[in-house]
Amino acid sequence: MKQHLISAADLTKDDALLILDTAEELASIADRPIKKLPTLRGRTVVNLFFEDSTRTRISFEAAAKRLSADVINFSAKGSSVSKGESLKDTALTLEAMGADGVVIRHSASGAPHRLANWVRGSVVNAGDGTHEHPTQALLDAYTMRRRLGDLDGRRVTIVGDILHSRVARSNVLLLNSLGAQVTLVAPPTLFPVAVDTWPCEIAYDFDAVLPKSDVVMMLRVQQERMNAAYFPTVREYSRRYGLDARRMAALPEHALVMHPGPMNRGVEIAAEVADSTRSTIVEQVANGVTVRMAVLYLLLGGSEPAIGNTRTEGE
Repeated sequence: MKQHLISAADLTKDDALLILDTAEELASIADRPIKKLPTLRGRTVVNLFFEDSTRTRISFEAAAKRLSADVINFSAKGSSVSKGESLKDTALTLEAMGADGVVIRHSASGAPHRLANWVRGSVVNAGDGTHEHPTQALLDAYTMRRRLGDLDGRRVTIVGDILHSRVARSNVLLLNSLGAQVTLVAPPTLFPVAVDTWPCEIAYDFDAVLPKSDVVMMLRVQQERMNAAYFPTVREYSRRYGLDARRMAALPEHALVMHPGPMNRGVEIAAEVADSTRSTIVEQVANGVTVRMAVLYLLLGGSEPAIGNTRTEGE
């Protein structure tokens, strides 16, 4: 693996499989009474969040702590950033503190790439603008693999606000590397300009792709990033691109329903679908901790096995 994880495109198929296999190995400690390994003891991980986050920030914090790393949580609100401090000055401050790893979420696409040039430690992209969110794609792939087995040849349909979605871009890149066939479904107004260069298929009719989908991943309509009317009404959008019980019935019996969260129930996904046995939404959150443990271990740890002969804390 490279020093940083900025984009899903940075990962070869072997890199991605190494992370997923390491996560599978680390998943066993979730069932132990003491869920800690001393692997990253003495290392410092900084969570640098310039955007609001619940799942991702808590997930990275839990992952680092379970590997016994020291964790520093940095929020832009209440920091010197609100006084006008630049990202570079913040980076230099972290560098002076000796951060071994920096997990960054930022509203500007490309911010993690810039940060990687300013710090010596490893940088993990936890979401930058509408660009990418590689660890979300990894945890999605991990969840699919646990439920469906090998992803080679599997058909994954991603539906919703593709234009503003960093999750969609990362998933397309990663799933393509793993051999899956991805189809993006959205209104024409919610596709990015260069989407035809992505390694995936494009469709506008949600109902037509349902019967041949192994996975349907619903995306939230990101109203906070919208500065224009991309569809007539929320009701109209939900009618054409929302996953309800009727559409779920058209899926193959083994098909999974996924959502990266947070959900808008009743818009892109109906409550009964989100809470159904086919839904992996809560499972994705749990798997997020395991996958991020694997990423931090491989970037900051060593070449030793993730668990191997290592004893857990308190044993």
